Amino acid sequence: MDDTDRRIMHATQSGLPLTTEPYQTLAEQLGLTVDEVMARLKAMQANGCIRRIGAVPNHYRLGYLFNGMTVWNVPDERVDELGQQVGQLSFVSHCYHRPRHLPDWPYNLFAMVHAKSQTDVDHQIQQIATRLGDANRGHEVLFSTQILKKTGFRSRFD
Repeated sequence: MDDTDRRIMHATQSGLPLTTEPYQTLAEQLGLTVDEVMARLKAMQANGCIRRIGAVPNHYRLGYLFNGMTVWNVPDERVDELGQQVGQLSFVSHCYHRPRHLPDWPYNLFAMVHAKSQTDVDHQIQQIATRLGDANRGHEVLFSTQILKKTGFRSRFD
């Protein structure tokens, strides 16, 4: 990372500018071209400095009051395949594989769901269970009770 990359990282660690053209605004703030900002962000993503760029919505403010992390016990040899399928469902915001912690925690597939009612979230959970079929060896739902502070990248060079 050079000084320009660090300037881009610092300028974006609290999020992109809330404008109709955030990359243009960022480029203007940094005295760069949009093409240079985009190229550098892509390079930082390719080399692992940045994992992803994405929106982080406040689901509660959007009316989604039923937010649950569903956790599933599926065969380890199928977790990637099944995770891909579950992650493609329109109502799943993120889905990933995590290690089991036996004997107390048998779950290895996690999928976050968001809904405006208990009925809707129950329907979403049932859709995941149906998608998993016989591979579903059990599940739980951990509902959110509060919003945790969400922050962007923090440089270890600060």
